[in-house]
Amino acid sequence: MGILRKMRAAFHDDWCSQCQTQMAEKGRQLFAMPDMRVGHYVSHKEPEYYRKNLHPVSRKADIPTGMYACGLIAYQCPQCSHRMVKASIFLPVRDQEKAEEAILFEKGELDDLLW
Repeated sequence: MGILRKMRAAFHDDWCSQCQTQMAEKGRQLFAMPDMRVGHYVSHKEPEYYRKNLHPVSRKADIPTGMYACGLIAYQCPQCSHRMVKASIFLPVRDQEKAEEAILFEKGELDDLLW
């Protein structure tokens, strides 16, 4: 059964990397990314970039046209208490989300933005 859990966890961002259990969502926040505009998206893996450049917004309608957004979701494992933050970067386009990428931060790098 351990092998099946590891295989399943490899395909799910919301599964614990420590014990391969589905994690519980503990919170989420939407942010605008003022320095990222249409046609000028650059991938960033450094957590410091997100701490400096994310501006909280209460809803997608608050994000100006042509500006990228980032949704942060905080997860915690109910079994081993491991925590993780998933950053989903997208461009809001006509009530849709054009996804660019999702980045996982598992070492507490963005915890201060959500916890």
